[in-house]
Amino acid sequence: MDSTDSTCTVYFDGGCPLCCREVAHYRALVGAETIAWVDVASSDTATLGPGLTREAALARMHLRREDGSLLSGAAAFAALWSALRPYRWLGRLASWPPVLGCLEIGYRGFLRVRRVWRAP
Repeated sequence: MDSTDSTCTVYFDGGCPLCCREVAHYRALVGAETIAWVDVASSDTATLGPGLTREAALARMHLRREDGSLLSGAAAFAALWSALRPYRWLGRLASWPPVLGCLEIGYRGFLRVRRVWRAP
């Protein structure tokens, strides 16, 4: 998909087996065809666009909205879920500030464990 046709762009770590499985699940859902999916582990730096380094993109999931704004972590997941019809309800719930804060704490904990699964 051409990124100009997408509603948003998701940047994910293709070197993480768990991340790849999760993205494969999302890509099979209604609404995924409107999203540009970028495997940061195998893409060039120019693909990342402004304000996103390879190191940052590999450290946390990021999502660039159609307006160019960049989200990361739990906020990126909330935006992604909002774009996917089966998860739209979860995206709305996750966007509520008290829930978003809790999800971000959980995501940061997950990132510590994820290092074990990340391919070298």
